[in-house]
Amino acid sequence: VQLQASGGGLVQAGGSLRLSCAASGSSFSINTMGWYRQAPGKQRELVATSTRHGNTNYADSVKGRFTISRDNAKNTVYLQMNSLKPEDTAVYYCNGDIFVLPTGRLSYWGQGTEVTVSS
Repeated sequence: VQLQASGGGLVQAGGSLRLSCAASGSSFSINTMGWYRQAPGKQRELVATSTRHGNTNYADSVKGRFTISRDNAKNTVYLQMNSLKPEDTAVYYCNGDIFVLPTGRLSYWGQGTEVTVSS
């Protein structure tokens, strides 16, 4: 299974970006998918997660500005980011809690997509 993230870029403060992450492979089913980010010199932190049934969880710092959604038929998770702030600047990683035959349940990471918010 591979996770391919896209959609990062440079945006001015107050702007919006939409990240996408698609899972590909065979014989797998996805449980929770989520987005994490890592700013320079900082640890990776949770941004938002979504269960297969649509239950979501957000970091306090992004509540009300970011929205996570997923298309289970396309094995894709999205992160709509509005009202972006310079402190949102980071590399964003998607993550999937995925059951793969015959291996079992594993955590997979995408390659990261860079988001830069200028002031």
